[in-house]
Amino acid sequence: MAVLAVVSAVGMVVDDRVLAGSAIWFKPLKFSVSLLMYAMTLAWMLSLATRGRRVGWWAGTVVALTGAIEMVVIVGQVIRGRRSHFNYETAFDGLLFNIMAVTIVTLWIGSLIIAVLLFRSRLPDRASAWAIRLGAVIALVGAGLGNLMTQPTPEQQAAGGRGVSDVVGAHTVGVPEGGPSMPLTGWSTTGGDLRIPHFVGMHALQLIPLFLLLLVALAPRLARLRDERVRLRLVLVASGSYAAVLALLTWQALRGQALIHPDGATLTAAALIAAGAVAGTLVSLRTTASREASDVPEKELAA
Repeated sequence: MAVLAVVSAVGMVVDDRVLAGSAIWFKPLKFSVSLLMYAMTLAWMLSLATRGRRVGWWAGTVVALTGAIEMVVIVGQVIRGRRSHFNYETAFDGLLFNIMAVTIVTLWIGSLIIAVLLFRSRLPDRASAWAIRLGAVIALVGAGLGNLMTQPTPEQQAAGGRGVSDVVGAHTVGVPEGGPSMPLTGWSTTGGDLRIPHFVGMHALQLIPLFLLLLVALAPRLARLRDERVRLRLVLVASGSYAAVLALLTWQALRGQALIHPDGATLTAAALIAAGAVAGTLVSLRTTASREASDVPEKELAA
């Protein structure tokens, strides 16, 4: 994936072809970087598993192979100048997309097996254990949300399940694909985009464990963070808030609403999530502080 990311970056410079409103090598670049991060994180998590290591090895191998097969199809279609996703224009295009569908489901099952192993393994630090486990679970949900993109749009359903150029499914909701989009991400600025919750959900695999690492890094300076119980509570709050944000992004996309143009309902829900996160953080910190204060008289009596 690292090599393919470099190849794709070069392709974006030397190949000026555009497909569905985007540089033709942009998709393999995004997918290779995303799969690189995903595979490296899963490999690290597998190294922590204390049970079922042989099963974990096979599950990791399945994830690597299916990810590689998917990228072969994507790059092959780029070379041919064809869409890789949702493309049923010819029997061969449809076959390739169906192969991708099988590989992504297999990859998801492999990731699920790894998540189960992480739940069964005993990790010495509870905060670390739950950061890894909850990150894996939310990532599975985010990956599963990709299935929403494969459903025919209302326009495609009206055409008998087949849209223009025999395309079935779409990244966007409420607007045609290939319209105005954000720089770098390519997400729609005029309608809902299901790639957003898909992306955010999958990368919980990295972000929630990174949040824990941040707490550990701050622990030498902030005494309360040295307590494993505090770190555990903060990880639970962060994971719950992350899951709520994922639900909000999915709801927003399904309503055909662009990420950068939220309505009042979206902003209200976001404010409630933020308030819940702040309240949960304060409760996590104050609970420990009050316990420490109540322990002082007992310690003095014991002395």
